[in-house]
Amino acid sequence: MKVFLSIFLLAAMGLAQTDSAPPSQSIPVDQENAQKARAVLQRAIQALGGSAYLNILDITQEGRTYTFYHGRPSSLGILFWRFYKFPDKDRIELTKQRDVIYVYQGDTGTEITYKGPHPEDPKDLTEYLRRRHFSLDWVLRKWLSEPGIALFYEGQTVAEEKPVEQVTVMNAHNEGVTLYLNTDDHLPVKKTYSWRDTTDKQRNIEDEVYDNYREVQGVMTPFTITRFYNGDMSGQRFLTAVSYNQGISDSRFETTAPSGAKKP
Repeated sequence: MKVFLSIFLLAAMGLAQTDSAPPSQSIPVDQENAQKARAVLQRAIQALGGSAYLNILDITQEGRTYTFYHGRPSSLGILFWRFYKFPDKDRIELTKQRDVIYVYQGDTGTEITYKGPHPEDPKDLTEYLRRRHFSLDWVLRKWLSEPGIALFYEGQTVAEEKPVEQVTVMNAHNEGVTLYLNTDDHLPVKKTYSWRDTTDKQRNIEDEVYDNYREVQGVMTPFTITRFYNGDMSGQRFLTAVSYNQGISDSRFETTAPSGAKKP
C-alpha cells in the first residue's frame, strides 16, 4: 500500500508542477527548430528581393550554356535564349540561328527542329521535369506554401568556401531539398537533392551552385549557375542578359516550326 501511495504522490506532484508551469515556457524542440529554419528561409527570400522576387511572373534570359561529361567539357558552349512563365511554361532556343527549340507546358515537352515539332525524348523530358520540380524557384515559391511541408535547421557549415546556414525542406511526398544560405548576405549559395533511379535503383545526388549575383529589377539574380551530378560537374550556364515580367504571351509556347529553319 505504501508503494502505491508513494507512486500516487509522485504523480500528483508531477501534475501540479506541469499545471503551474507557464504555457509558453516549454516549446517542443522540433517546433523551435522548424521556426528557426523558416526564419532563415524568409531572410533568403528577402535577400533575393522580397515581394519583387515572389511576384515574378515571367523571366527572359540570354546566355551561353556548357555541358560536361565526368567533369570534363563536352561542348564549346551553345548560345541560348529562354522564355519562362511561372510555374510550368518554358521555351529554350539554342544555337546562333535559334533553330533548335524545346517547349515545355505542364508535363509535356516538344523538340522543334527543321524537321518540325516532335515529342522530346522521354529520358530527357524526365530529367527536365525533375530539375524543374526541385528548382530553387519551386522550393521557395511553391513548396513553402503547400500543406504538409516540414523544415529542418541543420546549423552552420561551409559551402563553396563560404560560411552558410544549412536548411532542409521536405514536402508531403517525403522529397527533400537542402539549401545552403550565405550567413553574410543570406543569398542561396548551393542546393542539393537526391533521387533514386527506377532502373538500377541507385541513389543519385544533384547539386546546383549559384554565383555572380547581380540586381535586376529589384531581384538578386545569379548570373553563373553550375550543376553537379554525383560529384562531377555536369553543366554550367552563364547569363548575359535577364529581364523580369515582360508580359510573355502564351503564343510564345506554341509548338510550331522555327521560322527560317533550314535543313543542314
